[in-house]
Amino acid sequence: MLNEPEEFKAYTQFPKYNANGKRDMSFLGRFTFDMLIKQIGLHRVLTTIARGYMFETGTPNIDRAKGALQAWCSLPTEKKDDWKANTNFCKLHDSFPELVDTNGRGWFYRHIHNICDFVKNNPDSLSKTTVSKCELLRKGFVKEWEKNVIQFQVPIFSTTTIGSWILRFDDILADALELGKLQNKDFPLSDRISEYIKARVATPAQPAAELLVKYYIANKPIDSDKVVLPVTNFDAYFGNGSFSKKWLPKEFGAIIIRDPQSNGVSRYTLHENLIKLI
Repeated sequence: MLNEPEEFKAYTQFPKYNANGKRDMSFLGRFTFDMLIKQIGLHRVLTTIARGYMFETGTPNIDRAKGALQAWCSLPTEKKDDWKANTNFCKLHDSFPELVDTNGRGWFYRHIHNICDFVKNNPDSLSKTTVSKCELLRKGFVKEWEKNVIQFQVPIFSTTTIGSWILRFDDILADALELGKLQNKDFPLSDRISEYIKARVATPAQPAAELLVKYYIANKPIDSDKVVLPVTNFDAYFGNGSFSKKWLPKEFGAIIIRDPQSNGVSRYTLHENLIKLI
């Protein structure tokens, strides 16, 4: 979450599709089943990808970033004349061979199918819950993803847009341009802060508490004391669902103060006692 170049690799390089025990979910990569099935938390994923390709040479290249997004999202569907039905970007294979193949199978599409193939071929090595979730993913993915990829391409000022809020490539590119080049923002916490956390947070949740503090310091805007917390992506980072389901509701009362919002995102500030130690 702080080392953005490493996060970029997690979205553009395939993980090892294996599992060391039924609780090992590393074959999902930097995703959770909730992210994949509900297709949530993709704003950060797509923005990270766009930033990685937009600033390859230092000077912003918006067209290349947009092409990378299209390639990553591509599906091997039949191409039609109507732009709204264009979800096959196989033509971008030469420019982005790592993101889309000659048939139009984008990185995300292939990742989903790699996961499903792994689970199908190794049911005895995985939990029943994992197998059932993967079956749910397999049945609904293509239809929902095609719908979303069409939505991503809707022009900002389209008069036919239905709904008050949708995610678009244009929004992602604007955010990527504002955020700039990917950076490694990690840094060590002071001994005082580390001791404060250890005295107030249960051992399993301490790494998450430390990350929350670092993430706040690294991403606090100049004009606000609140930082957006991408809860869904934090879940994916820790990989076991414990962040949002166990730790966030009860472990961090002395660390952060939350301002809940929707769509898997909330804003937060550091606890006043912790701010005094910075």
